[in-house]
Amino acid sequence: MKKVLITDGVHDLLIKGFEKEGFQVDYNPNISLSEVKSIIGEYQGAIINSKIIVDREMLDKATKLKFIGRLGSGMEIIDQPYAKEKGVAVFSAPEGNRNAVAEHALGMLLSLANNLNQGDREVRDFHWDREKNRGFEIMGKTIGIIGFGHTGSCFAKKLSGMGMRILAYDKYKYDYTYPFDYVEKTDLKTIQKESDIISFHLPLTNETKHFVNKNFISQCKKGVVLINTSRGNVIKTEDLILSLEDGSIGGAGLDVFENEKPHTFTVEEKQQYSKLYQFDNVVLSPHVAGWTLESKQKLAKTLLTKILTNFD
Repeated sequence: MKKVLITDGVHDLLIKGFEKEGFQVDYNPNISLSEVKSIIGEYQGAIINSKIIVDREMLDKATKLKFIGRLGSGMEIIDQPYAKEKGVAVFSAPEGNRNAVAEHALGMLLSLANNLNQGDREVRDFHWDREKNRGFEIMGKTIGIIGFGHTGSCFAKKLSGMGMRILAYDKYKYDYTYPFDYVEKTDLKTIQKESDIISFHLPLTNETKHFVNKNFISQCKKGVVLINTSRGNVIKTEDLILSLEDGSIGGAGLDVFENEKPHTFTVEEKQQYSKLYQFDNVVLSPHVAGWTLESKQKLAKTLLTKILTNFD
């Protein structure tokens, strides 16, 4: 019997869908990476999320593996060239959570613009300061979207009725703004020079690690607001903090971080993040931009359709 291992929480339709197609489904959302390595040789398929790293060692142990399904879009956790060499098909599901990510990015932007987090804390503390919490309107502002794939383009759709000038840059696409007549295709320098707000929708690669650093920020408009719902390592945290301190960056919405496991923080990291958490003009969330009730179902449906369409 064909066997598939599911290593993270999924919607029931994924489990039932595999079972309907004759798979034995081993559903173990609490399984550890080491445990997966010890049993992966038994399976024809694996459904994973970010905690499971599929490297050469894992693939060498997966002697029966035919496919890997990634719940989401971040493919840096899979050695794709080696998977291809081993004859293992790899599927991702960015279509499943792109809307959730786009809505979250918009929510972060509106929260920053209207001082919602700060105002909420103050009101709960019986403190009433309207002038301090006077915000800014995003209408009339210029926003740059870096990375115009599934989430970047979906974010642009959310902004289409907001009265903003929308710029887009994607190094690896060409006619990507063709269906979006309200989006201006441009280059990175223009986005840095003209954007009041910049939102990042990039995969994590050697090229994008610390894409946002002191040099990048120095070429942006003073006081630019940054939104990152892609990968934490896209922004160098140390340089972000320094730029928040000197006003080079006017605010940031961060759903992702260089280290997302607080229990593993070094002394230096704990000091660094403690400092970041003190800024009133920073909105934070625990990597949940694509984490909605609806996206859980969409991710399952998208992966199931892709896998069953291509795997016999």
